[in-house]
Amino acid sequence: MNITISGHHLEVTPALKSYVTGKLDKVLTHFDDVVDAKVTLSVEPLKEKDGQRAECNLHLKGTDIFAESSNTDLYAAIDDMVAKLDRQVIRHKEKTQSHTREAGKHAAAE
Repeated sequence: MNITISGHHLEVTPALKSYVTGKLDKVLTHFDDVVDAKVTLSVEPLKEKDGQRAECNLHLKGTDIFAESSNTDLYAAIDDMVAKLDRQVIRHKEKTQSHTREAGKHAAAE
């Protein structure tokens, strides 16, 4: 899987890269069919509040998942974005899983 991290009005340091990849690795343990991930970190200096922004676009087999978050702290924005991605990936995995086992149990009970 390929992870691309870019910055807008921001230099992406090795500490930021390792933080983002560490957080995304936890999300990717739920689902193995991730093709690539594109993360954009940005700073809007003219905004008074929520000037730090994190966006991520996950390309999965068959669909794309997008999440974004804004906060005054960039690390908090990354944490919020990863939590949103985690919920979306789990929901997508539940939708795509086969439910034949449940049907077999129901048919055997009747």
